[in-house]
Amino acid sequence: MRVLPDELRETLREPLGILVGDEKELLRVLRAEKYIVAVGDLVTFTLLKQGITPIICVVDFIIERKEYPSDMKEALRRFGKQHIKVKNPPAMISDELWDALASAFEHIDNGPFCLEVDGEEDLAALPAIYLAPRDVTVIYGLPNKGVVVVPATEENKKKVKDVLDRM
Repeated sequence: MRVLPDELRETLREPLGILVGDEKELLRVLRAEKYIVAVGDLVTFTLLKQGITPIICVVDFIIERKEYPSDMKEALRRFGKQHIKVKNPPAMISDELWDALASAFEHIDNGPFCLEVDGEEDLAALPAIYLAPRDVTVIYGLPNKGVVVVPATEENKKKVKDVLDRM
């Protein structure tokens, strides 16, 4: 298990990839991607309503620590061939979450997968980027700023490893 230390909180408020503030621009950027991993309920729902199917989504059925409409929850619950339930406490990356992501990537052609987090999914982008094969792009929301698009390049994996090593 990895725990987010206070000194890293500010670092993670900065995007790990390209920050996209407009939904149309996000959709334009993602249309060419082979595999997309969506971390977060609103990010995932936005893709689904635009007809983009992520290969993996990570959701906790809460948006910015608040409940949201039941129709959105139902859309997320219906998504995916395989649902994997994991526990992940706030400000942590549990071994259970890490292993579920690793397994989903290992069996990527059996997707799409929906990882349902009991707890908080906020840090799931870190292991998703680190574990992702090269043909995967991870997206996650950055509250009040937009969506961050992170291709699983060696450079991006190194940035994430540096953060993970400090946890």
